[in-house]
Amino acid sequence: MVKQNPEIDKITLVDDNGDEALYEVLFTFHSEEYDKSYILLVPDGVEEDEQVDVQAYIFNPEENGDEKDGNLLPIEDEAEWAMVEEVLNTFLDDDSNFE
Repeated sequence: MVKQNPEIDKITLVDDNGDEALYEVLFTFHSEEYDKSYILLVPDGVEEDEQVDVQAYIFNPEENGDEKDGNLLPIEDEAEWAMVEEVLNTFLDDDSNFE
């Protein structure tokens, strides 16, 4: 269900002010319940033990797996957010993801 995505390892996000920030892809996953894919991102260059805010988006990759502008959509449903947080917490609790 959860997979590291070696094809897409970094994404540049542009905020409302036009400022760019580089993020590393933590992982992507697909939810059968919502029939959507999700991507979780952390700021680029973060130290392993540093606390950061994880960014999560609905992720619509191209059929070949490439990411394009406009393919990241905000998660607006509270139940959907809760599911994404549960997947993230499971990922973070599994030490094998950090070897």
